[in-house]
Amino acid sequence: MATDGFSSHKKILNNMPDSIWYGNPVVSDLDWMNENTLAQSLHIRVTEIGTDFLKGTMPVDERTKQPFGLLHGGASVALAETLGSIASWLVVNREHFIGVGIEINANHVKAVTSGIVTGICIPIHIGGRNHIWEIKIFNADNELCCISRFTCTVVQKNKLTK
Repeated sequence: MATDGFSSHKKILNNMPDSIWYGNPVVSDLDWMNENTLAQSLHIRVTEIGTDFLKGTMPVDERTKQPFGLLHGGASVALAETLGSIASWLVVNREHFIGVGIEINANHVKAVTSGIVTGICIPIHIGGRNHIWEIKIFNADNELCCISRFTCTVVQKNKLTK
């Protein structure tokens, strides 16, 4: 089984190709995406691009905690949506299309007070103009803290309004 705990199982169930990504993206290709964004403010970083998963981290600190010292649920949702949006962008022709979030939900199952959380984003459905992603967020002890489902629609760049 793959190190992320899902990949081999998903490939068997969905008959997925060796890599779901368009082209051959690497983490350093994504560095520019954080500039002047919420992801930069929360220090969200993509750390790994697997053949069928995307992994990223976020610190649990003064930027991401709520007043009682716990990881803010909204920060977890921001991590999930960031990973899902990037994942959708990576499966399409990036010169012509982007992914835009249209729905997200999250269940917060364990409190986190410090350290770094890691999100792992895997596809539930990739096809046509809609992508659905599952994002599981784990604490430093690899305990599940949040599970999220994110739906993204693919739009042509030249149809975006400024």
